[in-house]
Amino acid sequence: MSGYLQVSTATATRDEAVQLAGSAVSAGLAAGAQVVGPVISVFWHEGRYGEGEEWQVLLKTTERRYSELEAYLLDNHSWGNPEVSAVPITAGSAGYLEWLDRTTKG
Repeated sequence: MSGYLQVSTATATRDEAVQLAGSAVSAGLAAGAQVVGPVISVFWHEGRYGEGEEWQVLLKTTERRYSELEAYLLDNHSWGNPEVSAVPITAGSAGYLEWLDRTTKG
């Protein structure tokens, strides 16, 4: 088994979030994804303070597939510099982690 990650990004609309999640999963870059929202984001952008409503996308993948997933999200996102970040999944049930491995073999 390899390392496991939860990768996150955010979009301006629910439709874009669902499309990104679905296409990444269909491509085998992530085993599954969840769309959460809307959420309120507070941020600095181009030197200005901002607040806005966004839809968060949480994708489950392996370290082995991360670079492909990152490139896919960056290439298919409507924003020029979207958040794409990952945190390790440090523990999980054996069946769940096996499923992550199996479904991201691509």
